[in-house]
Amino acid sequence: MSHIFDALQRSEGERPGNDPTALAEATELLLRAERRAASQWETSALLDQSGNQSREQPEPAETAEALASPSQPELELRAPAAELVSALEAAPADPLPVDPLQGIFSQFPSLQAAPTPLSRLSCLTETESLAAESFRLLGVRLRHLRRDRPLKKILITSTIPQEGKSVVAGNLACSLALRTKQRTLLLEGDLRRSTLYQMFGLGRNPGLCEYLAGQRTLAESIYHLEGAGLWFLPAGSTPSNALELLQSGKLSGLLEQLAAWFDWIVIDSPPILPLADTSVWSRLADGILLVTRQGVTQKSRLQRGLEAIEPRKLIGALLNGSSNAAHSDYYYRSPSGPQPGDIPGR
Repeated sequence: MSHIFDALQRSEGERPGNDPTALAEATELLLRAERRAASQWETSALLDQSGNQSREQPEPAETAEALASPSQPELELRAPAAELVSALEAAPADPLPVDPLQGIFSQFPSLQAAPTPLSRLSCLTETESLAAESFRLLGVRLRHLRRDRPLKKILITSTIPQEGKSVVAGNLACSLALRTKQRTLLLEGDLRRSTLYQMFGLGRNPGLCEYLAGQRTLAESIYHLEGAGLWFLPAGSTPSNALELLQSGKLSGLLEQLAAWFDWIVIDSPPILPLADTSVWSRLADGILLVTRQGVTQKSRLQRGLEAIEPRKLIGALLNGSSNAAHSDYYYRSPSGPQPGDIPGR
């Protein structure tokens, strides 16, 4: 650096007619330029050693010449470290990942779920009960099964009415939604006798029937249930041609679309006997849970129901209303006492 300064000083002194005052000012400017350039060079070398500065720095001579230029006599020099900090502060923060389905889910209307203890939605009304814990355990087992096979569309059915399948479907959907924080849809597939809307304390809203009939869009037919943490596609109005609607050809495409939107789809299906509606749903489901009820389900009917289900899709059977349920565990007691093992309902 000193050799460059000496050369510039000698060159300036050899010019004829130089003003000594101007020469002194030029000398002072060159000295300041040299000090600044040296400071810049040292800072750059330190940053290069630590791997924090990758861009190529200007040569000291070039910096001194630029600072000594008459057109920029008072050019202020910033160290590379300061430039780096300024650049980082000015750079926009990385945007948060955008959910590609956010726009779709924002279109679904919301309803406030208001279940009562009589609804038997234990996962919402009696969260510490034995029944609620049983449904949480069922959800855990389904998640384990999901590791080995595709399992998103789960059909809940029974052999005959009054075995509790709708209660099981509602509680299982709530358990999956609340415990896994995944998007869960409860689909009311029993178009002839819909009861899920009553269990959640809702009015009868348009839903699946209206969509299959072409009267409403899918976005208008699905509701987000606030307080339950899930989405609900109700059966809608009770049609006189339920089987005809299910076999219209739109149901398969509907299930494919829903599977692309939701992580879990719990379908409350009609009983297997004597209706043919369940055969339509079972073809589209990934797995089937068969609900039985102690003291209600007859062995012969259970055998016929099992024969009507495709064996590879049968996940298992759920015994409802068992009189052998254990009630002694302290953690499964409610403030009012032990919970009954029975889960009444359809």
